[in-house]
Amino acid sequence: MASAHTVVHSLLFLVLKTHLSLAATTKGSSPHRIVTRLIHRDSLLSPYYNPNDTIPDRAARILQSSTARLVYFESKVLETNVHQLNLVPSFPELFVNFSLGDPPIRQLAVMDTGSNLLWVRCAPCRNCRGQNTPVLDPLRSSTYSSVSCRTSYCSYAPRSKCDRSNWCIYNQTYYDGPSSRGVLSKDQLTFETWDDGAITVPDVVFGCGHDNGRFRDGRITGILGLGARMISLVSRLGSKFSYCIGNLMDPSYAYNHLILGEGAIFEGYSTPLEVVEGLYYVTLEGISIGQKRLDINRNAFRRTRRYDGVVIDSGSPMTWLVEGAAQAVHSEVKSLLDGVLEQVSNGASSPLCYRGTVGRDLIGFPVMTLHFADGADLGLDAASMFYQARDNMFCVAVVRSDVEGLSIVGLMAQQYYNMAFDVAGKKLSFQRIDCALLDE
Repeated sequence: MASAHTVVHSLLFLVLKTHLSLAATTKGSSPHRIVTRLIHRDSLLSPYYNPNDTIPDRAARILQSSTARLVYFESKVLETNVHQLNLVPSFPELFVNFSLGDPPIRQLAVMDTGSNLLWVRCAPCRNCRGQNTPVLDPLRSSTYSSVSCRTSYCSYAPRSKCDRSNWCIYNQTYYDGPSSRGVLSKDQLTFETWDDGAITVPDVVFGCGHDNGRFRDGRITGILGLGARMISLVSRLGSKFSYCIGNLMDPSYAYNHLILGEGAIFEGYSTPLEVVEGLYYVTLEGISIGQKRLDINRNAFRRTRRYDGVVIDSGSPMTWLVEGAAQAVHSEVKSLLDGVLEQVSNGASSPLCYRGTVGRDLIGFPVMTLHFADGADLGLDAASMFYQARDNMFCVAVVRSDVEGLSIVGLMAQQYYNMAFDVAGKKLSFQRIDCALLDE
């Protein structure tokens, strides 16, 4: 029987192989369909995986990551140049493997639906001493080119300006300080197939980061922004993508997917999608728990200002709701659990917690349903609505947003769903499914 050490290394080797299903392409064209694995931070496939992590360790990261993400959105609301500001990935949730250049240099990037630019560390590089893999060197890539200031791409680059050679310089600034500055560039993006073949996407626009500020984590080489702007990889591949997320609490679950291109899977419910300053907004019309429609003001989720409304997000594990909606959810949870389980305190960040375990004490707990426009319903079972905070304590993963008017549907709420974004068609589709069934 193989040892646990062997199994882990086999899985790590497996994830380095990127799964593709696409039509034949010629140079300059876009692949019809690119399928690659998503790696959750706590997965066996992740460089962050720690077999000694405890339940409180994982719970603390859920709170830290969710809170940091909310601060990011708050900073977007307050920042004058809102489309230029993004979140420093202090607590990343999902990663993607790919390679850049010829010869190809392996990358491990944070997937982020809340930003647009794909950027990686490049040589010569400041603050790259701790990187675990080789740094992309533009001088050694036969397919590399810098982007001129005269191109339209430069106008979409974060805080862009021209250098003395008339190349486009970007400066990706995050809410707590500078993070990546370099040359806007083009190079080929390479994915490996299961049979050791390879396919490339030529002339992909990306940020070649030479000064990466506070971004010092050597396990991550950059950010893969999946926003809707012209500069993003999503736009390069036809404005469609989908991702499927399974059980985030199961470190052995290896079927999380990201699909890029026209071949993204669109099944199940569909609801209108609106893109505002690079963020993906949907219209939430109400919430039910079981058969009970909660008493929430019909205007609670309406967009009346630039950042009001409901965002679908990949960076926050928890779901944040405006005050009235969060209060209604908590009141209904209390009516169902008070007197059955003991309510306990876990601090102000998790105001509603109970003694017990999600898997044992919430069997039969009614599904919480988010009702979106056009009759699209997203159902959250107990494993998506609660998280285990300690060995014998669980808390609600749906909490009050401190950003007035803004709600965020987080990653836990998207567990067991394939989420498909048609940016040009302004449509979000989602289907409840085991992601393993999409592993063609």
